Amino acid sequence: MRYCLACGHEAERKIPATDNVPRLVCPNCGYIHYENPKVICGSLVVHKDRVLLCRRAIEPQYGLWTIPAGFMENGETMAEGAARESFEEADAVVLNPHLYCIYDIPDIGQIYSIYLTDLKDGAYGIGSESLDCALFSEEDIPWDKIAFEAVRRTLTSYFADRKQFDDLSDFPIHQDLIGKDQSIKRY
Repeated sequence: MRYCLACGHEAERKIPATDNVPRLVCPNCGYIHYENPKVICGSLVVHKDRVLLCRRAIEPQYGLWTIPAGFMENGETMAEGAARESFEEADAVVLNPHLYCIYDIPDIGQIYSIYLTDLKDGAYGIGSESLDCALFSEEDIPWDKIAFEAVRRTLTSYFADRKQFDDLSDFPIHQDLIGKDQSIKRY
């Protein structure tokens, strides 16, 4: 972006007097344009020990498998965003959302929040952003065709946790860092 969203004047990158990070600042009206990380909300949808995956019909990672997930919208909670994405991508209505995984991905300015959910009545379809959707048991997951590292880690955690816990609500919350700089403290 080169122009101010407030007045349209050409903006410049500099450190504002009240900050310590370079920002896009308008020399005309003084408006500071903040660029902040995006929140990705998703659902690990479970039905009878199988998980719902969607094969992407959009870039990035066209044709690869993922969980229903996407950018959080203004005015919704993370859980609402995860439920909306499940419906948009897989015609799936999710129940009993429990926060399950949080991933910091600073290299691309994203935060993933993944909810563990039940699938209402086992019903799903294929949404407009998916080529296909299916329920997978652990042994049938196309591990070599998973779109994102956050999805791979979420699936791995789920199948490990499933061996230890009977009820989805007892599963722990996983928090991790994905990216080049692994020196950031893990919680």
